[in-house]
Amino acid sequence: MSTTFQLDTSTSRANPTPAPMKRLTVPEVRQRKVDGTTQMPIVMLTAYTARQAQLLDAHCDLLLVGDSLGQVIYGLASSVPVTLDMMIAHGAAVVRGSYHAAVIVDMPFGTYEASPEIAFASAARIMKETGCAGVKLEGGEAMAATVAFLIRRGIPVMGHVGLTPQAVNVLGGYNARGRSDAEAETILADARALDTAGAFAVVIEGVVEPIAIAITQAIACPAIGIGASAQCDGQVLVTDDMLGMFDRVPRFVKVYENIAETIGSAAARYAQDVRQRTFPGIEQTYQPRKI
Repeated sequence: MSTTFQLDTSTSRANPTPAPMKRLTVPEVRQRKVDGTTQMPIVMLTAYTARQAQLLDAHCDLLLVGDSLGQVIYGLASSVPVTLDMMIAHGAAVVRGSYHAAVIVDMPFGTYEASPEIAFASAARIMKETGCAGVKLEGGEAMAATVAFLIRRGIPVMGHVGLTPQAVNVLGGYNARGRSDAEAETILADARALDTAGAFAVVIEGVVEPIAIAITQAIACPAIGIGASAQCDGQVLVTDDMLGMFDRVPRFVKVYENIAETIGSAAARYAQDVRQRTFPGIEQTYQPRKI
């Protein structure tokens, strides 16, 4: 039985506690797909904090510390300004808050594209400082050599093709990809290149469904969809999107709960109690001890 750092909900402190189960490994995730078929689809959600990880962990195979935290946590216009330090800080928190799911950390823009050596330095720092199980990077054929370089040096890599948010300035927006035959062939070739390079899984984002299905059938490693197809080997969503934390979400998101409304309602009731001086009450204040 391994030991990890769990967030004690009674004290809000991270304490070493025995993990009740062995953490899922990257090879186990890869082995979910046998002869082109994944019997048990892979469940992945994003997580950015220890408490969020703790709540999601038991239900997920993979927790992704996505560079989407730029928009979700920091209010940035895109993921491009996200730094390595930001990813490491949140990655370490998610590892501390989980014990079951394999934690994967996004490599932010500008930390891996220039050369395999630069990518290794960035990925090694992420692995060492967070304790995560692997990294994710965007790009297809152009990044295949880098993916192989990292894997040969002990760093598991998840690929990402189709709509690649770090390339938003080149793509011109977040529209679905693969509508033309030429673009569809490029995306398929990208996924195959990453698979051949040794990626343990490939995220397919924002592509027309027939392309997602074709990629899933064409590659040996699991294909994880987001805005792709239910026929992919697994699915990932930004947790805050599926919890209804934002007014607008991509069309491929199913909103499972309206947490924003719950938070807003609670804050309104709190504000009313404060202004009416009904909070804090006797239960929330310290009274003199009776002698």
